[in-house]
Amino acid sequence: MESLRESILHLTFQMSTYKRATLDEEELLDTSSDGIYHTSTMQVGLQRGLGLRCWAEKTHVERKLVVVVCALSVALFICIMTLGLHYKESHPGMCLSEPCVSVASAVLGALDRSVDPCQDFYNFACGGWMRKNPLPEGKSRWGPFSNLWEHNMAIMKNLLENTSMKSLSKAEQKAQWYYQACMNESKIEELGAKPLQDLLNQTGGWGLKGPWDKDNFQEVLRIVSASFRTSPFFTVFVSTDSKNSNSNIIQVDQSGLGLPSREYYLNKTANEKYLTAYLNFLVELGILLGGSEETSQKMMQEIIDFETALAHITVPQDERRDEMKIYHKIQAKELATLAPAVDWMPFLSAVFTPVALNDSEPVVVYAKEYLQKVSELISNTNKSVLNNYMIMKVVRKMVSILDQKFQDAEQRFFEVMYGTKKSCTPRWKLCVSDTDSALGFALGALFVKATFSEDSKAFVEDMVSEIKWAFEDSLKTVGWMDPKTKKAAKEKADAIYNMVGYPKFIMKPKELDKVFNDFDVVSDLYFQNAMNYYNFSARVTASQLRKAPNRDQWSMTPPTVNAYYNPTKNEMVLPAGILQAPFYNHAWPKAMNFGGIGVVMGHELTHAFDDQGREYDKDGNLRLWWQNSSVEAFKHQTQCMVEQYSNYSINKEALNGKRTLGENIADNGGLRAAYKAYINWIEKNGEEATLPALGMTNHQLFFVGFAQVWCSVRTPESSHEGVITDPHSPSRFRVIGTISNSHEFSAHFGCKADSPMNPKRKCELW
Repeated sequence: MESLRESILHLTFQMSTYKRATLDEEELLDTSSDGIYHTSTMQVGLQRGLGLRCWAEKTHVERKLVVVVCALSVALFICIMTLGLHYKESHPGMCLSEPCVSVASAVLGALDRSVDPCQDFYNFACGGWMRKNPLPEGKSRWGPFSNLWEHNMAIMKNLLENTSMKSLSKAEQKAQWYYQACMNESKIEELGAKPLQDLLNQTGGWGLKGPWDKDNFQEVLRIVSASFRTSPFFTVFVSTDSKNSNSNIIQVDQSGLGLPSREYYLNKTANEKYLTAYLNFLVELGILLGGSEETSQKMMQEIIDFETALAHITVPQDERRDEMKIYHKIQAKELATLAPAVDWMPFLSAVFTPVALNDSEPVVVYAKEYLQKVSELISNTNKSVLNNYMIMKVVRKMVSILDQKFQDAEQRFFEVMYGTKKSCTPRWKLCVSDTDSALGFALGALFVKATFSEDSKAFVEDMVSEIKWAFEDSLKTVGWMDPKTKKAAKEKADAIYNMVGYPKFIMKPKELDKVFNDFDVVSDLYFQNAMNYYNFSARVTASQLRKAPNRDQWSMTPPTVNAYYNPTKNEMVLPAGILQAPFYNHAWPKAMNFGGIGVVMGHELTHAFDDQGREYDKDGNLRLWWQNSSVEAFKHQTQCMVEQYSNYSINKEALNGKRTLGENIADNGGLRAAYKAYINWIEKNGEEATLPALGMTNHQLFFVGFAQVWCSVRTPESSHEGVITDPHSPSRFRVIGTISNSHEFSAHFGCKADSPMNPKRKCELW
């Protein structure tokens, strides 16, 4: 092709030389005349030009020259057209639209060109971003997710404060009132701790002023669980029955602790500063609620000692990943034998009032051994300590809705716990976040109407279809899976239900109002609104028990910057909040969209086939639907990832490849499916224009776009918390872990075999 290009350049040079000669002649003619009128002089020159003389008047040489020029012109035109078509196919040019220039600038600014992408792709893709993005004051971690959530919060703030909007539904008005009450700081400060103190007195009080000598354990447990939605020793809730996805059922599981993970209690030497900060925080809460420092210190130390005992019997999450093993369906009356320290039927009746229950009510227990041990612990613990612990759980939950003294105490704890610098977070951010938690679907209706277009929804739905096709097509080449299981896996992928943007009911004012009809909100009493929400939430939960699971019932609100897969509904949910830059922009090159939101889609879809999701069939039922040979092969394949990620460490702290296995499978499968979908798009539509200034192919841009979604900065304390609690790997390893398993990445970046980003041993599953 190079010779064709050279010949075209040669022809172009000859034509330009000939053109210059004729122009020179005309210029001489024009300048030789006096030319009072410039126009007439030009006319003389044109009449003397070669092309305007009659053919009969031309000499033989002139006629021959005209023929040659015409022939050369036709040949040049044909060559340029041919080259143009070929060049367009292989080098489609450059996208210079405003969105392309803008995103190119952002991508370029985030890169660190001094880093070899084959040595450390995360620092290559994110080094520039990390230099330009120091942790904001008061934040323990920061990245594109955080930035987009701040953007969404600013939009929600404007919507909540715009009381002049017309045609608001009652639910949307309640969202505005809830926000207004939260923002009424003068009223909150005026009331101080009194709302909580009154609540505690109604419950039976707290042992801040002397030893607790009441025998009301069962009563207090029912109150704090049913009315205040806390879970002191275990958690009880209603959700879809994993083995019968058409019905809801009561479920019982182990509960959380005061600190994020059991490891904080068990390894006291490594976590001493966190335990000290936690104790100081609890002591301060006790003092703020009327206790002396001495009494509060003694009581809170007893509480932490009790929590430490709970931590010892709590089962680590990485040992609970096989849901077939931990699922136990029993009748309610059997709970009395399993955990006799709790009076179960009165407890369940209180939590799920007004639903009528009997002792044959089916219950799924996910922590059988834990319940047995916690019952023994309750029986062997002083009743004063049990009561103080239960009330402490209530106090911790209420801290964020009390006056500034309580907020400051919590902030000091967070400064140690997560390594944040002291900051003055604007009140409106807390209030927007809390309104989203309580009335997120009403607020979501406002958010969707203000930000989300139906065009975007259709475009994203098309992308989901392309990702799903890519995943299913890859199944054909999965060598470790038997044909029968492979066929069933394709059927499951086909059956995945996609929810994009928002649940339909929120755009129908009457339906939306009906959902929040029983939630009373006033515009000036924040604490009361929060209590009303807890009661409302309890009633909604109870009402689900006698209803079939509803696909339109989401676990995330529309403004949320996240996505999820629900195995019992076999559905993938992509809220409107994440369907924005840097994950998606309709005007960007497809490489960016597939590398951004496309990988997110692929990630959620792959969760249907991770170590937990694979246990559920296409109808969302937990059952054995794989052939044994494929189950064993799956475990063998995934062991590679367990070992791969366990070899990574952050701040000299090793990752737990077993705990993060599900998310690592989803990251790897998501990247592969999204890239395959992008290649398929190119085959259908041709190569797209590249971005300016980057010097990158669109295939390289795909991987860079993927990586830059995960650029982040984090405090050492927050990193420590993530390593021991987060089922996801740290951002750095979500990038290098996946691309180092990608043959396509190494091919497009020219990484030599056995370079850090192109190891010989690659973990491949989907």
